[in-house]
Amino acid sequence: MKSNLLSNIQNPADLRLLKEEQLTQVAQELRQFIIDIVSVKEGHLGASLGVIELTIALHYVFNTPEDLLVWDVGHQAYGHKILTERREIFHTNRQIDGISGFPKRSESVYDTFGVGHSSTSISAALGMAIASNLKGEFEKQHIAIIGDASIASGMAFEGLNHAGVTDANLLVILNDNAIGIDPSVGALKKYLTAVKEGKNPKKNNMIKSLNFDYSGPVDGHDLPNLIKELNRLKNIKGPKFLHIVTTKGKGLQQAEENQVKYHAPGKFDASTGEIHLKSEENLPPKFQDVFGLTVLDLAKKNEKIIGITPAMPSGSSLKFMMDELPDRAFDVGIAEQHAVTLSAGMATQGMMVYCTIYSTFLQRAYDQVIHDVALQNLPVIFCLDRAGLVGEDGATHHGVFDIAYLRCIPNLIIYAPINEIALQNILYTAQLGLNNPIAIRYPRGRGFLPNWEVENFGHYEKVKIGEGNCLKSGTKTAVLSTGTIGNNVIQALAECDNAESIAHYDFPFIKPLDINLLNSIFSTFENIITIEEGAKNGGFGSAVLEFAALNNYKNNIEILGIPDTFIEHGTVPQLQQLCKIDVKSLINLFSNGTK
Repeated sequence: MKSNLLSNIQNPADLRLLKEEQLTQVAQELRQFIIDIVSVKEGHLGASLGVIELTIALHYVFNTPEDLLVWDVGHQAYGHKILTERREIFHTNRQIDGISGFPKRSESVYDTFGVGHSSTSISAALGMAIASNLKGEFEKQHIAIIGDASIASGMAFEGLNHAGVTDANLLVILNDNAIGIDPSVGALKKYLTAVKEGKNPKKNNMIKSLNFDYSGPVDGHDLPNLIKELNRLKNIKGPKFLHIVTTKGKGLQQAEENQVKYHAPGKFDASTGEIHLKSEENLPPKFQDVFGLTVLDLAKKNEKIIGITPAMPSGSSLKFMMDELPDRAFDVGIAEQHAVTLSAGMATQGMMVYCTIYSTFLQRAYDQVIHDVALQNLPVIFCLDRAGLVGEDGATHHGVFDIAYLRCIPNLIIYAPINEIALQNILYTAQLGLNNPIAIRYPRGRGFLPNWEVENFGHYEKVKIGEGNCLKSGTKTAVLSTGTIGNNVIQALAECDNAESIAHYDFPFIKPLDINLLNSIFSTFENIITIEEGAKNGGFGSAVLEFAALNNYKNNIEILGIPDTFIEHGTVPQLQQLCKIDVKSLINLFSNGTK
């Protein structure tokens, strides 16, 4: 029986003590180690399984951490983490107080650059390489590992464009598996497919034309050949580009055959690969499905409706519309800036565009929201999925800044539905014709109404712009909530002994605020509490404070929300508790009164 090699590898120095012919066994053990833990603890699976051989080869050939590896996005870095002194704590991956699901500088010297959003690796590694030249460290290696979906993003092109006119000691490795989270799209994908199939003339190489030393395509699962090629490239100066071809999910049959589902499959059987199905009977719908089903229903009745998403058709559920109305629903790839301005262009021609982007990714298109949409007052409908705390993906993915960064933009309406009915009704209202762009923010995960699809789907009511609602009357304190966090307030008040003294108001419109309702509240209640699942600085509570100052109200005001710090990973309930916006914290606050 073979001894376990992985158990003796604490860091890459240990890996380099092995003979090259032993590395295939290490690859098998590393792959199985990831499968065993992710099957129980959950996390991203397919991406890491696809780069096991590449990960081993990189740490075997290069002198990490002195040589610098930058992983793009970081979904694929589990093998890297296990080989770099985190094998024994890998079971804590993505759990509160455990290691991050993405490379993180504060976690390890081997994590040279913090990642989580795509297409940053080439720019970061180029910056490191230029800095090394300036410091006289001409032998240091700088490697960016980027996928075929990420390299199609504008920022990656910007990095390539700059790198090609430098003498930086940079190696860009393209991990070409034809998929990101969903299958890759666009003309670049077609080009890469032609290269892999030998149908592209060698003289017609776009990477060479950018002054890179190009090699490939190379089989990314052929360890000896990978090591040989990396050793060759190590001795070539200047910008280099290695094109490798891999299979996402390699080594687990189901993950290879269903790459979308096994990107992050949840719990599954480590030996068979079968996903442990959770019963969805009597569960409320996911907010993304409320969006996807509603927009498809509306689009069937309104030919002007268009759907656009940057590389998230499954995650946003725009896929429903893409499957049934493919001429009017577009996945534009990892290109948030393009998605927003494309939407603006369509809006100038009278189209009603639902641009669905995760809250954390709209940050990447901030200028386009201001300059191309709001400044021209084009009625684009931004649907911000994953708003608020998203859980285990952590600081790179929480959608907690959108209220603050959007609220300062003129012309823009901001709406946060309290539940599924409110979401479908604002989606309906938007396509009736608005005079302004609107951002609709809703959370990751399930809603609150198990029978939504049976009882409410398709039954639309027009929403009056800028109007709030009194959900519960009270005598002493008014709680003002925006969005789905209001359901925590509802539950807390149901369990409070002094609930009769507390009123609850739902403010779905963060902009414009319901000024008449605010005047009434401030004239009636001594104590005001605001609550939002977003950053306290500049958010909904700040808007209420500004209203109070402008109108010279002296009421006691307490703001609840996300504090002025980056929130790490954990479950949503754990993180809500950390931020004191969970039900138990609210019960304690309401029972003890305001500060």
